[in-house]
Amino acid sequence: MAEPLGNRPDNKNEKDANPMSAAQRDGTPPAATVDNDGRRRSGWFVLPFAMFFGLAVMFAFALFSGDPSKLPSALIGRPAPSVDFAALEGLNEAGRPVPGFKASELANGETHVVNFWASWCIPCVQEHPMLIELARRTGAPVLGVNYKDEPDAARRFIGRYGNPYRAVGVDPQGRGAIEWGVYGMPETFVVDGTGRIAYKHVGPISKESLEDKVIPAIEQARKAGSATPATVKP
Repeated sequence: MAEPLGNRPDNKNEKDANPMSAAQRDGTPPAATVDNDGRRRSGWFVLPFAMFFGLAVMFAFALFSGDPSKLPSALIGRPAPSVDFAALEGLNEAGRPVPGFKASELANGETHVVNFWASWCIPCVQEHPMLIELARRTGAPVLGVNYKDEPDAARRFIGRYGNPYRAVGVDPQGRGAIEWGVYGMPETFVVDGTGRIAYKHVGPISKESLEDKVIPAIEQARKAGSATPATVKP
């Protein structure tokens, strides 16, 4: 819609009605505008680098400490993400389909272990015997999340190396892993009976970490219940 003429100043009084400096009439913005725009642009430019630097510090700490499991997790002590994982199609155990699992099942009063894995993950092969040992020794239900994998390859992996899982869900797009704050494969979480994340282990579980960290975390989660999340002394 055209602007009504009655709202425009007369041509002869136009300078008085809308005073401008010569620089503004030439198209040069006021100095204050330039300064404000510059500060905004600088802020948007600096923010990504600050975020990257923060992440780099965390990863460097884990790298140089020699213990990737020391990477921090904002989810410790909080309810597990509300993500349901559909079953791995075609996976059977003793003639019955192995189910997936829902987030609500993690708060049934029993301590669970949630393990993110993939058939293409070499450290997952190294870790797998420790998961079988963990399930045997603790009796804690181990729930697997198969990450960005082919169903045939995932089934072959379990057929070759054994099945420590009570349930195996799939995360084909990786969205569940994002919700759980997963850095890479494999990662393992201990979830207490109230559904809160009590412990996170980044990287493959070794014999030493199984004895010194994961099993103690399971035991502490069982004792603590809803009082406090389990912690493991370094």
